[in-house]
Amino acid sequence: MSIAWGTQYGKLKTNLRLAANRLKLCQKKKTELAMKARTEIADFLIAQKEDRARIRVESIIREDFLVEAYELLEMYCELLLARFGIIQQMKNLDDGIAEAVISLLWVAPRISHEISEFKTISEQLTLKYGKQFAEAARTNQLAEPAKVNPKLIQKLSVNAPSKLLVEKYLIEIAKCAGIDFKPDHKIMREDDDEVAKAEQNLINFMKEEQIGWSGSVGGPDNKNNSNGPPNFGSGGGGGGSGGGSSISAFQYPPPNHEAPRLPPTSMYPAPNAAHHPSVPSFTPPAPPSYNMV
Repeated sequence: MSIAWGTQYGKLKTNLRLAANRLKLCQKKKTELAMKARTEIADFLIAQKEDRARIRVESIIREDFLVEAYELLEMYCELLLARFGIIQQMKNLDDGIAEAVISLLWVAPRISHEISEFKTISEQLTLKYGKQFAEAARTNQLAEPAKVNPKLIQKLSVNAPSKLLVEKYLIEIAKCAGIDFKPDHKIMREDDDEVAKAEQNLINFMKEEQIGWSGSVGGPDNKNNSNGPPNFGSGGGGGGSGGGSSISAFQYPPPNHEAPRLPPTSMYPAPNAAHHPSVPSFTPPAPPSYNMV
């Protein structure tokens, strides 16, 4: 029996290609099932079985999240195939493929039961970059920026979707089916409160920015100082709050600013007579006289 030592690049490349194709098929299959499930939910709403419709919507949301995660994993597999030369030539993990490698190592034990190729991919990447690195990647314990994609963690989370998201799904399904559906007002009020809170935070942020600008340039507390730069007033050309003058705000130096003192004349040497001879004075001749007869 032959024992293979080290990374088998051919095996890794083949399984990356197979995994990408399998992910595409799974996305198509789950999307078709989700469309059929939406028809069932519409039937529940028509029969006024809203509780059963909400339970069914939760499963659809999980399937939609799973499809989005599969799209991201398919992109990572194609990225590693496109940059496979980097994996072969470089001993250490390159930054250009770090997120893809770490994310595939993290996701392998979570979806290998459905896509078996990820088990082989995980084994080959472990042989390539070391067992200690692979274990840290599977638990997402690597230091920044070597981390699993947060979006992938969110999409594969086992937590139940929020009630607000469920209501929004029901609203869209009822709208597409032409069903008169009234969502839960208590749940929708939470959405309104969140929107109002976000708007208020934005307004407060803008006010703080305006106060910061007015306090730093031309504010009421920023008075003219004879030893510093001029005060750019906020009055459209006025000289600040304390000036009351028609001088432009961008005039420099400001009013009442002392003129610069020139150095004493003794610092300038007198011109040398040898190098600078005096120019003789010139007297113009007298004009001729004409006797008028």
